[in-house]
Amino acid sequence: MPIDWTPASSSVVALGDNLDVTTGLPDGAFTLVYLDPPFNTGRSQTRRSTTSVRSAADSVTAVTGFKGRQYERIRGDLMRYDDRFDDYWSFLEPRLAEAWRLLADDGTLYLHLDYREAHYAKVLLDALFGRESFLNEIIWAYDYGAKSRNRWPTKHDTILVYVKDPASYHFDSETVDREPYMAPGLVTPEKVARGKLPTDVWWHTIVSPTGREKTGYPTQKPEGVLRRIVQASSREGDWVLDFFAGSGTTGAVAQALGRRFVLVDQNPEAVEVMRGRLPEARFVEVPPDEKTSF
Repeated sequence: MPIDWTPASSSVVALGDNLDVTTGLPDGAFTLVYLDPPFNTGRSQTRRSTTSVRSAADSVTAVTGFKGRQYERIRGDLMRYDDRFDDYWSFLEPRLAEAWRLLADDGTLYLHLDYREAHYAKVLLDALFGRESFLNEIIWAYDYGAKSRNRWPTKHDTILVYVKDPASYHFDSETVDREPYMAPGLVTPEKVARGKLPTDVWWHTIVSPTGREKTGYPTQKPEGVLRRIVQASSREGDWVLDFFAGSGTTGAVAQALGRRFVLVDQNPEAVEVMRGRLPEARFVEVPPDEKTSF
């Protein structure tokens, strides 16, 4: 079913593969694109191709980035350290290329990963989009669940942030929810009352098993983390895109903040969760290999 893409159209939740769903969307339509893909835990992923990343003229395997950069050598070097890397990146790379096409000139891309892939992703995103487009590495730190006693417990995710145009991107720190000072005695009472702006390290709990946000979806992210992203990198009325929407947290936050959204997930269970969470959105289904039309 085609997605109605007009300035006045309603927010959309689409059931289908994100490459099929997004192909018909116009260039530069989204101020904010968020990707929270499956982490590379050894699961096999479906390989897909896209025309957004082209082969270089002098090589049938080298990949040319958006500014003419080739990173075949970088990918080859990294594969020496992780034999699963090529499979995972073959899955994720075309989706990142498509996300970059859809990003507005003043837009921002957020890629949410864990320790398994973040260091690889940073190198390849620099090659694909340009190091000058790198804005931040955000560390989301939490303290919940079992803790290892034979190493430092792993209790953080990494969110890599890239901007389409380093000279002109939207970022509004004044709209971001402030947080308490860790040492309130070192600042004035006025600053204590106002709170401080978050840094690139975000201490925020996971979704509480007994809290109001809990949907039961296993990979659900907390609204507080997405709220900071949406507040800082989009305006009221802007369009927000989530490639791997899961429980629909991005849409719930965007809707509450007056943004419009397109959420995509190929899991019918995820879409059913979003039906209950986002009743005002329009729900569509894009069958496999049947691309959207506009």
